[in-house]
Amino acid sequence: MHQSQFGSLAQQAPDSLLGLIRLFQEDQRPHKIDLGVGIFRDDQGLTPVLGAIKAAERILVEQQESKSYLGPVGDSGFVDLTARLALGDDLATSPSLVGLQTPGGNGALRLAFELLAEASKDSAVWVGSPTWMNHFPLIASTGLQSRHHHFYDPATLRIDFDGMMSDLASAKPGDVLLLHGCCHNPTGASFSSTEWTELLALCQCQGLLPLIDFAYHGLGDGLEADAAPVRMFVENLPEAIVAYSCDKNFGMYRDRVGSLFVKAATLAQADAVRSQLFGTARAMWSMPPDHGAAACRIILSSSELRSVWQEELNTMRERINGLRQAVANSLPQLSAIANQRGLFSLLPVSTDAVRLLREESAIYMAPDGRINIAGLSEANLPHFVEAISGYLG
Repeated sequence: MHQSQFGSLAQQAPDSLLGLIRLFQEDQRPHKIDLGVGIFRDDQGLTPVLGAIKAAERILVEQQESKSYLGPVGDSGFVDLTARLALGDDLATSPSLVGLQTPGGNGALRLAFELLAEASKDSAVWVGSPTWMNHFPLIASTGLQSRHHHFYDPATLRIDFDGMMSDLASAKPGDVLLLHGCCHNPTGASFSSTEWTELLALCQCQGLLPLIDFAYHGLGDGLEADAAPVRMFVENLPEAIVAYSCDKNFGMYRDRVGSLFVKAATLAQADAVRSQLFGTARAMWSMPPDHGAAACRIILSSSELRSVWQEELNTMRERINGLRQAVANSLPQLSAIANQRGLFSLLPVSTDAVRLLREESAIYMAPDGRINIAGLSEANLPHFVEAISGYLG
């Protein structure tokens, strides 16, 4: 008799966002609005390939001579240029910094947590509540333990910084503090420069290791402004980790383009970190995919294409921030949204309200009230405002 190897497997709960996509696609109402999926959309609701990417891909097709493996570091030119983009020239060229290409920001985070688990499974990873839904399974998959700290006050739509600092007072030396570099997912709430400085002092005083998830660089307040707190942490702490994604700021969602940077305290430790990262990456994905990284490298190494990309990035950011201001102007209860940044905001609505908005008004959002601001447009904003206003206090 055949004994199934899979008979003991439990059915996993379906991903709520994937179910939302299906429901939206099946909805025939012409006024439906998709605020669920976290991708940039233009005013026509499209997610176009950037012109800079199209140009870079044409160059790649014409000039690429081989599809051979690049090695565990991936496209070294891409790694160097994204390090400079995220961290600046001085930090990017530091001998104590280790970098390699990863399959998207998700791959960078998984590799970072694998490194941390190898270094010490006793260290806790402190995570704000709420956070990006995939942070917790990524942490748990490596055997690390996560600890929650206060982050967001749904009553004010702002960061509960006092609650956060109070919770983090119990963090132990060697614990990891997971931070969003900018454009917090799912709340959009941002630290002030003073709060960033206080968090740095906390890490210095308590011996915490920051792991910065830098997934929306340039979509908040611009490339330099978004990078400033990340660079401050890497420069002023002996150890730091930055998981970087090009999926959003280059519009390369399906190509999975990312990199991981680890600053070590000594050159000897940097060598050990490099060997661990290469060995772990080899076991997980062997060699990273190259196409998207090569296209980004071509853009970043060309002054002309880089200028085109930055203009396109500015247009995306201005659209998002303009929509935030429009929502705040139309709904005084959501005025704080104007000062948030990035694609997401977390609305103060109940799960029942989310369901009713979907059923009665064809407005689709995540069950916790997270919306993708870029799903709004000049055409559908009045419908959204009219429908949501009845559910706000």
